[in-house]
Amino acid sequence: MYVAPVKNGKFNNQGDITNTKEVKRSAVNTMCTLEQRGNLFFLTLTGDDEHRFGPTLMESIRSALAQVKSQATPGSALITTAHGKFFSNGLDLAWAQAAGAPSFRDRLSHLLDCFKPIVADLLSLPMPTIAAVSGHAAAAGFLLAISHDYVLMKKERCVLYMSELDIGLTFPDYFMAMLKSKISDPAARRDVMLGAKKVKAEEAVRMGIVESAHDSAESTEEAARRLAEQLTGRKWHGEVYAEIRKAIHSEACGLLGLTHRALVAPRL
Repeated sequence: MYVAPVKNGKFNNQGDITNTKEVKRSAVNTMCTLEQRGNLFFLTLTGDDEHRFGPTLMESIRSALAQVKSQATPGSALITTAHGKFFSNGLDLAWAQAAGAPSFRDRLSHLLDCFKPIVADLLSLPMPTIAAVSGHAAAAGFLLAISHDYVLMKKERCVLYMSELDIGLTFPDYFMAMLKSKISDPAARRDVMLGAKKVKAEEAVRMGIVESAHDSAESTEEAARRLAEQLTGRKWHGEVYAEIRKAIHSEACGLLGLTHRALVAPRL
């Protein structure tokens, strides 16, 4: 991985996660929350910071996804949202720089290694997944969004942005594989990756990256909930759903260490 000098970032190192099932709540951490309403799971990145992926937040997200997987039933779905003006502004570069220049490359590699299993967890989750993006999603934040099956996005003050070219970083192999899998149009892929284009919701819909564009954070999340309810109504077998997803994104799954297996769960 080539690393050019990068710009300073900022990060709030506090963090935790909570899980709510129906009306019950059990604390797991406070950087993100997990709530279950019927068959729907809601994973929310909380607070008004940039939701940058440092070790604490990534561990919290993985813990939440493990809970979702353990509680999945036929007809479950996951919706991921975030508070504030950012869905996520990517990796915590301030944490990577905090130990000084000699350690920056090692710390950045550590962050990328920690983020990798989050993508793997989403691709192997036994249920449909929806990202309700109501704030900016940059770099790893962009990748988190497109690691879901569906992306819904707010129209105003909200962009998708692969910032690596602007800050002097190349793409990890699994980033590249996911972007190729999720952005099928070569011109759109060029603009996102070689143009560092900041893509608004309606253009992202035209590019085929985003399912639909909405007027507000509330309407984005409501549309995500309606879509999730449509999907959960089909009562699909979760493991079959996950295996089909892994086959669709086979190159990325190979790089993520996920294997695809044939699975038969007759419903006839």
